Formats: sequence, C-alpha cells, structure tokens
Amino acid sequence: VLAAEKVKESGIKNVRFVAGDANILAEFDTQSKCEVIYINFCDPWPKNGYRKRRLTHENYLCLWEKLLEDNGSIHFKTDNRGLFVFSLEEFEAFGIRMEKLTFDLHNSEYNEGNVMTEYEKRFSSMGVPINRVECYFN
Repeated sequence: VLAAEKVKESGIKNVRFVAGDANILAEFDTQSKCEVIYINFCDPWPKNGYRKRRLTHENYLCLWEKLLEDNGSIHFKTDNRGLFVFSLEEFEAFGIRMEKLTFDLHNSEYNEGNVMTEYEKRFSSMGVPINRVECYFN
C-alpha cells in the first residue's frame, strides 16, 4: 500500500501492482512488455525441496523472459548469499548475461543511484552485505 501511495503521489503512470503469487503474471497479456523487472529481497525458500518457488529458478526465468522487452533486464538484490549463489548458477545455465555483479553493494562501485528498500535498510544497518546483479537475456 505504501508503495502504491508513493507511485500515485509521484504521478508515475507506468507502474502496476499485483496482489498475489508471482505465478499470476503468466496470465498477463505479453503484448505490453517491461523494461526492467526488480526482484528485491524475495523469499529465499531455503529448503532444497522448495527451489522451484524461488523467483530466480529457471521456471520463473522463462516467465520473466516473456514479460521483458528486447534488451530488458532483471535487477536482483538480496541479503541471502545462498539464494544469490543459486541465482547466479540459474542465470548462467539459462544463458543470461550478468553485469554489475557484487556481493557487497554498499561497498562497491555500483552503489551510486541505488534506491534502498525497507529490507535493505534493515539488513544494511545490521552489517549484512547486499548482493546485487543486473541480468540480460541474450
């Protein structure tokens, strides 16, 4: 709700919010494509039996590829190193080009212009490094 209020106040018109599981996005009309998909501090689903629920699993990568316009990108941030390593492996296996990869965003050259989420502020204040990467489908 807070994010929706901020978007409304800003006057931005090209943002949509969806309440529900990410799988609902498969039902969206793919005529309109996204420039960027931001995946910020998603549930890491730490048990191996739940890996298919991770938003960076190959099943979701197929969905993101359909929703992104040519040269569109995924910007992924997480505090969870295990999820980040898993994601890098999934991106590589899927043939995704990775740029601006860092295991410590706030102490990297990629921090300029970074918009911090509430989770990011919380984890950073506790000294937890933030992992970040930009991904491009080839």
